[in-house]
Amino acid sequence: MRSGALLALFLAGSLGATSPGLAEDAPAPLRVCADPNNAPFSKQDGSGFENAIARLVAEELRRPLDYVWWAQRRGFIRNTLKAGICDVVIGAPAHHYDMALRTRPYYRSTYVAVTRADRHLDITDLHDPSLKSLTIGVHLIGDDGANPPPAHALAQLGVVNNVKGYPIYGDYRQDSPPQRLIEAVAKGEVDVAFAWGPMAGPVAKASPVPLRIQNLEGEEAFAPLEFTFEIAMAVSRDNLPLRRELQRVLDRRGGDIRALLEQAGVPLLPFRRPSLEIVAQPGGADAKQAE
Repeated sequence: MRSGALLALFLAGSLGATSPGLAEDAPAPLRVCADPNNAPFSKQDGSGFENAIARLVAEELRRPLDYVWWAQRRGFIRNTLKAGICDVVIGAPAHHYDMALRTRPYYRSTYVAVTRADRHLDITDLHDPSLKSLTIGVHLIGDDGANPPPAHALAQLGVVNNVKGYPIYGDYRQDSPPQRLIEAVAKGEVDVAFAWGPMAGPVAKASPVPLRIQNLEGEEAFAPLEFTFEIAMAVSRDNLPLRRELQRVLDRRGGDIRALLEQAGVPLLPFRRPSLEIVAQPGGADAKQAE
């Protein structure tokens, strides 16, 4: 999955206001790059689960928290971390993402099927024969082939005529455009949606219409497509000191961060490599940047 499919990558934003009244010897603010209109991840009102994680990290580092607000479109790393206008991205792909320096992953999630609870559908595999007769919703990213894995997998299976695409960028004048896909399930526009779990889970949890979330299985049949991903924090490639500080926070407060994710409704999977899992214990050693 390209970084655009996970982060919906960012474009055209404005610099957040810095904290007033800081003394000259006060610690520098932790400047977080985030989209002000991208629930459930981040919102300008601070209600996103990545906002909550950012607050925890800043408190642990004893630094004021500031935001650089930047709409999620392409060019995010170039215009933010590489431009030096912010310090950290709270959620970034942990692997195959060489534009930034990453911490070890602090959670792992997957793509999911979203259905209305009152439909009593049981869909966990894209090979499910019922998909041929259901209306399916998927996110679409662009015309360059960089669509999410479920869209490619369905095309491989020849399931195309009953698939509706919902632009992940959407109309930015609306509230959190990527949510339209999950709302389409609640409204009955589609029977099932296939979406990235950390986006779908919290939106479904908050839905006034009860929705069902089921993790997709059988992804090995679509290799080299990947459906599960590990998420890390990202800093600029020359900011190894901050990367080490963030890793120490993740080592100390991993349990608290996991609790925030679970409370938000993010579907979590165990790490495939247990040695990389963040645990809630003090004194976690720095790891080499292996990704």
